Amino acid sequence: MSEINFDYHPQFFTATILEWKHLLNSDAFKDIIINSLLFLTTEKSVVVYGFVIMPNHIHIIWQIQDGFIKEKIQQRFMKYTGQQLKFELAKIDPEQLNSYKVDAKDRSYQIWERNSLSIDLWSQPVFEQKLNYIHKNPVHEKWQLAIHPEDYKYSSAKFYETGVDDFGILTHYAQ
Repeated sequence: MSEINFDYHPQFFTATILEWKHLLNSDAFKDIIINSLLFLTTEKSVVVYGFVIMPNHIHIIWQIQDGFIKEKIQQRFMKYTGQQLKFELAKIDPEQLNSYKVDAKDRSYQIWERNSLSIDLWSQPVFEQKLNYIHKNPVHEKWQLAIHPEDYKYSSAKFYETGVDDFGILTHYAQ
């Protein structure tokens, strides 16, 4: 198997729900994130190597593809998922939606914190450290969302353990 060409710098991307609220507890909300990643992988703007969706934040290891601009892909992802999360919240819990109301010139509601993080991964050891970190998130004592990383549905850990990609969005980094 060939490995990632680190000349193209995969990124470790993290985004957090406004004020660390636990909006992403519901599978319906997690599926919005998955569907957006599926769209981006289908249009071939990103390759997703790993991810985890936690109750109040997400981690993704992805690589923006040639012809696409990292900042624009991230902006599209954040804007689309924020809008879809807002629409879903308006349908199922309009009262909770009010807790995302903001007084801003460019929006009435804000779902994501504005300070998402994107770090270039320059080497395979750093890449693997980040991948292991995101896979261990759900089993961390703070969260206790699963006993074993591969048991947590909204993570790429199962894919790396079994080769099964339940969402159709993942590429193994060593391929």
